[in-house]
Amino acid sequence: MPDDLTLRDVSIDAEHVVIQWGDGMTCRYPFRYLRLQCGCAGCVEEMTGRPILAPASVPDDILILDQLPVGRYAMQFMFTDGHTTGIYPLKDLREMSQFDAVQCEGGK
Repeated sequence: MPDDLTLRDVSIDAEHVVIQWGDGMTCRYPFRYLRLQCGCAGCVEEMTGRPILAPASVPDDILILDQLPVGRYAMQFMFTDGHTTGIYPLKDLREMSQFDAVQCEGGK
């Protein structure tokens, strides 16, 4: 994983959050995948790290309405199921690029 986790651009298309990383890699993160990766206290048990979000409770057609940067280290997404409390560290988002659900291209 690169040391440089800067963002060139973050946008939302019809099905994905599209992140253009500082090293030239562009990744497309499906909305439902991101919702299921939420690490907030409402989705993951704080003391044990055990997931408490039931995947069946997340609609297949969930959307992301907006995104906000959190300082220089994370992103926050506003989902159509009303969920807004998750913070996604850039390091975690970049690590997600290694999984099949996320489509990436380019980069060094």
